[in-house]
Amino acid sequence: MRYVDLNADLGEEVTDDAALLRVVSSANLACGYHAGSPAIMRAVCDEAVRRGVSIGAQVSYADREHFGRRALDVDPDVLREQVADQVGTLTQIAERAGTSVRYVKPHGALYHRTMDDPEQAAAVLSGSGDLPVLGMAGQLLDLATARGRTVRHEGFPDRGYTPQGRLVPRDQPGALLDDPDAIARHALALLERGQRHDSLCVHGDSPGAVAHARAVRAALESAGWTLRGL
Repeated sequence: MRYVDLNADLGEEVTDDAALLRVVSSANLACGYHAGSPAIMRAVCDEAVRRGVSIGAQVSYADREHFGRRALDVDPDVLREQVADQVGTLTQIAERAGTSVRYVKPHGALYHRTMDDPEQAAAVLSGSGDLPVLGMAGQLLDLATARGRTVRHEGFPDRGYTPQGRLVPRDQPGALLDDPDAIARHALALLERGQRHDSLCVHGDSPGAVAHARAVRAALESAGWTLRGL
């Protein structure tokens, strides 16, 4: 049997969290720094428990104004404490809901920065305890592996890729896919490539996020994949 995870960004106050939780197997939950609030985290965790969906901490720069997508230079010691604060807050909420935080995943600008910046990557790792790490190949996953942390490799069916295997920047043509059928085909193509993909992400802030996730799940199951949370 072939297993893969389907994750989405939740708790960002821009999509139908309840509908996405009926489709995905893991939820990257905003921890308040780029979006979300304790009340929203509680609601998502409660519903995730009912649906059997795994919860991950989606940690970010402290930048609600720009949704965590602005590149910032944050001192590594400060970033470590910010990550620890986000993970700690979600951990307490998740435990009260009867679940646990299963992994950590950076958001937005922090996600891309930690692929190339070893200091920022090390700060994220130091602030997140021993949680498994979800992301694309780069410094964060390399350092996590070197520290004995579990790593999970991620692909993005609703994003365009450069020839170098990076995501096309959002301000360039081809960055975002919005046709559910095209996104579903891209999901299968990512899994058929030689690269490792443990999890596929559908962006929860996309206008068609729920339709995209449904299309991807249907395509995966039709192709013989079984969804399993991280």
